[in-house]
Amino acid sequence: MIRYIIRRLLISIPILGIGSIFAFFLVAAAGNPVAELKAKPGVTAQQIHDLEVSLGLDQPIIVRYWKWLVDFVQGDWGQSIALGQAKVDIFDSIMRGLWITARLVVFAELLAIVLGVVVGVIAAVKQYSIFDYLATSSAFLMFSMPVLCVAVILKTYGIKFNNVLESLGMDRWVSTVSPTPDQVDRTFGEAIFKLTGTYVLPTLTLALISFAAYSRFQRASMLETLNSDYVRTARAKGISQRRVIFKHAFRNALIPVTTLFSINAAALFSGAIVTETVFGWKGMGNLLVQSIRTFDPYMLMGWLMVTAALVIVFNLVADIMYGILDPRIRLA
Repeated sequence: MIRYIIRRLLISIPILGIGSIFAFFLVAAAGNPVAELKAKPGVTAQQIHDLEVSLGLDQPIIVRYWKWLVDFVQGDWGQSIALGQAKVDIFDSIMRGLWITARLVVFAELLAIVLGVVVGVIAAVKQYSIFDYLATSSAFLMFSMPVLCVAVILKTYGIKFNNVLESLGMDRWVSTVSPTPDQVDRTFGEAIFKLTGTYVLPTLTLALISFAAYSRFQRASMLETLNSDYVRTARAKGISQRRVIFKHAFRNALIPVTTLFSINAAALFSGAIVTETVFGWKGMGNLLVQSIRTFDPYMLMGWLMVTAALVIVFNLVADIMYGILDPRIRLA
């Protein structure tokens, strides 16, 4: 297992390198980052030239890529310059955005995968029951609704819920602002009240959408496993239904859900753009939107490299989980 992990990590290095080449050339071909600055009144040609030199735009693209790559590997991701204004360290910005997004995604994914797996297993075991029909209908409803629609609906009802609390003489609970260090002294109970109110709406938004996918995949996989030959053989031997489900069927049925989890988690960590925008979270999604809006090439490159690394890491986690869930899979 350790040799497999090391080998996969070593293979990932050239994959990231090739990906960085394509990403850099695509970002460079997207346009000139100082084009908007040239159209602003009061900006001199010297100022534009100085900015182009600082961004390396006066050099060939191959030279620019090599310089960026060497600095990136050494931990110097450069500084973001938004139209010649204040400089911001790219590494610090991305790590801060990643940490904010991670706090949101971890809660949402844990809730979604636990509920999705439980509901999917029960729906498969009780196929064509009322519970199965309700679970299927709920999943299809969540599939059909865009993330923006779910977020806006939850936000609307969150505001109404706050109004009800205020009418009862209580503090507003649901918040739509990204959590920030609070300078006001609070008791432990008040801090928990504030924290849960901040997370509840964006967490539910992401969890509901992911829950729909997990429950459907788990149900389909569980049904296929329950109808397999080795499960029928286990039943013919007189093994109890509970043992057949959890010892013989459940682990193998988790493999497709593990694949889905690796893809979904990497995408969410890269930036739940719509959810973060609706609820005012300053995470990876907001960072991507701002980088595109101001056309900040080196910030975009940093974001793309972190995203690529996350995809590789979560795919590695999925491969390892395959071997744990199904002993027949050998990671050689």
